[in-house]
Amino acid sequence: MDAIRIIAAILLPPLGVFLQVGIGGAFWLNILLTLFGYIPGIIHAVWIIAKR
Repeated sequence: MDAIRIIAAILLPPLGVFLQVGIGGAFWLNILLTLFGYIPGIIHAVWIIAKR
């Protein structure tokens, strides 16, 4: 299941975070990071998925 989340995090970072933690602080932070730049959103999403 983590492979699907990581693929989702690369294609659409907030989706990967949502699949891991749901709607919460990490999700909204990831949306903000993705709006500022796609790469920071990907890095944050992969970090959240790998951490849990």
